[in-house]
Amino acid sequence: MPLVRAGTRYYGTVEYRVQDPSPPSVPLDDPRARLVLGFVRAIEETGYAAATIADIVRHARVSKRTFYEHFSDKEGCFLAAYLAASEQTLLAIAEAATKPASWEKQLDAALDAYLGALESNPALTRTCLLEILSAGPGAILVRREVQQRFAEQLRGFADAARRRHPELKRLTPAMAAAIVGGINELVLLSVERGPARRLSELAATAGELVRAVVGGDALLVKRPRRGAPS
Repeated sequence: MPLVRAGTRYYGTVEYRVQDPSPPSVPLDDPRARLVLGFVRAIEETGYAAATIADIVRHARVSKRTFYEHFSDKEGCFLAAYLAASEQTLLAIAEAATKPASWEKQLDAALDAYLGALESNPALTRTCLLEILSAGPGAILVRREVQQRFAEQLRGFADAARRRHPELKRLTPAMAAAIVGGINELVLLSVERGPARRLSELAATAGELVRAVVGGDALLVKRPRRGAPS
């Protein structure tokens, strides 16, 4: 969950940290990171509502005293996990979208990375999407800031595509926020319906939305819907 920070990469208006290729382990001398991972393991085991601080420290293999040295309550640890998960998702999207390809293939790769990141940890995704809305004003502010980062990332992608294809439309901050909000709502509806539907199935609809805004109707006519038979 926590990032191993090394070099710095810029994509659009957002700064990203590049993760070193190392095993997905948590440093023994980083109790905060261990607590965040312990939170994730606890909600995988019992769900957010039933998870206790005792569960978190058991999975983190630290004491309750250590927990309170870093967080005042379970909600504080939850917000740290939410931010860590968001950071890694942003990183995955950025890396997928910067691989050499047409802008449409980059878009498909970015959406696959986004939905794949959410799908890889369903318990955390469900908690981040549903519990964040009832975790207090501070949580709502954090969520808004994270959504803004996703919107800025989308604008950065659109600006890069437009430099190569001037015929594409400029993506305004308001429209980027609307797209991010729309995709988030699609994911939320899918999560509320349960685990039967894979989030990756939303990629075609999300891609069509972005193309409709950035490329316009003419582009949709030229390009068939993703996943449709050719």
